Amino acid sequence: MELTAEEISHIIENYKKKRDREKTYYHSVKKTNEEFIQKNRERATKHYAENKDKKLEKYQQNKEFLSARQLFYYYRKNKSVEDFKSKHPDKYTMLKNRGAID
Repeated sequence: MELTAEEISHIIENYKKKRDREKTYYHSVKKTNEEFIQKNRERATKHYAENKDKKLEKYQQNKEFLSARQLFYYYRKNKSVEDFKSKHPDKYTMLKNRGAID
C-alpha cells in the first residue's frame, strides 16, 4: 500500500492532535481525580509486588555489564578512555560487543 506525502502528513497531524487531546484530558480531568489516583497507585503497588523478583533477576544478570559501563563513563568523564582500554580490556570488549560504546 503506497501512501502519498499528503496522506502521510495528514495521518501524522491526526496523531499529533489525538495525543494533544489525550494529554489535555489527562492533565485536566484524570490527574486531579482522587479515585483515579488511588486506583493507579494500587495497580502500581500490585505490579511492583508481583514483579519484584523479575527485576532483581534482571539486575543480577546485568550486574557485571552495568558495573563496567559505569566504570567506562567515569573514565570518559575524566578524559582517559585509553587508560580504561589498557586497564580493563575484558570489560571494554564486553561493552563493545553489547553495543554500549562505539
